[in-house]
Amino acid sequence: MAEKIINVKFFIENLQILEELNNLISSLEGFHVRKLSDRTPCDIFIIETGGNPPQDLQKIASAEKSAAAKEIFLTSPHFKPDFMIQAIRLGVREFFIQPINKEDVERALLKFRDSQEIVVRDSRKIKRGKIIDVIGSKGGIGATTVAVNLAASLIKSKGFPSVALIDMNLLFGEIPIFLNLKSAFNWGEMARNISRADATYLMSILTKHSSGIYVLPSPSAIDGNDVATPEIIAKILEIMAQLFDFIIIDGGQSLDDVSLKILELSDYVFVAAILSLPCLTNVKKLLWTFNSLGFPKSEKVRVLINRYHKKSLISLKEAEKSIEQEIYQLIENDYQTTMSAINQGKTLLAINSRAEITKNFTDLASKLLELEKCS
Repeated sequence: MAEKIINVKFFIENLQILEELNNLISSLEGFHVRKLSDRTPCDIFIIETGGNPPQDLQKIASAEKSAAAKEIFLTSPHFKPDFMIQAIRLGVREFFIQPINKEDVERALLKFRDSQEIVVRDSRKIKRGKIIDVIGSKGGIGATTVAVNLAASLIKSKGFPSVALIDMNLLFGEIPIFLNLKSAFNWGEMARNISRADATYLMSILTKHSSGIYVLPSPSAIDGNDVATPEIIAKILEIMAQLFDFIIIDGGQSLDDVSLKILELSDYVFVAAILSLPCLTNVKKLLWTFNSLGFPKSEKVRVLINRYHKKSLISLKEAEKSIEQEIYQLIENDYQTTMSAINQGKTLLAINSRAEITKNFTDLASKLLELEKCS
């Protein structure tokens, strides 16, 4: 199959900037510069702004409305936060301050090209990706550690499945900290633009971690949460399931309308707990609640014991008897390795691949892959 060509157009008055961008893009493999007079829709439209904000916003809105390009990038000699917020809401994905930093432009272009390759490649998949919801039976028991390191172990598994990681722990989402990741966008951005949500748009806002995991953080401020509805989250997950083999969700501890919709859509729910009476009591309450709701079905729910210690005052037999369910996976209590990973913003695999706790997550990933094969 021939490589897809990314077509780029410019609306730039500064001749020096125009020449620089033209030379840079022409030198990149897989890119082609088209004339502005060419009425054929392109992939990327780079617009120069800075003189008249209302006029510039109208220019962007017109380009977006006319579907002149899949994505709109901006360049300007000035950075005005208020203007950029409005531009982002109109659909702008990248901004280059003048004078142009060629590395920034190249990075943005290659990110777009990679996203197109993933969309094209994964659109051939017939099988829907599996949604795994990791929820904590109690705050502070390590649900985020489980979600992050399960994703990291999955992506290193045989066959190298594609993995996405979503932070649904509203306001207190920590996945970017756990992965030392700076992301320009979060699922709040996609929710606000849900009418144009598709695979291409999703890939443009996901951030790729060095491990290969694609990350969608939660909004970092409360104004991002008012756009979260069960219908919107369902749409986001539907698109993600078309693109990735596994979607791992850090679901936090809440049971609101959004989290209930995620539970309903999940293929498996991992309930993270520790061997303490309050925590096991919460697990029992959660399992009872699931049964009362009618979802998720009991065969979809797996209980994980985090920070497991053989000399715990509560034995595994006592725990299983208490919750009336078999423990699915034990994750060793290795405070030093875990905290070292968190403080450095790295996965356990990156910190110590031979540690017992790292092997526990490798085993969990293997079990998940086996479940997927049997489904």
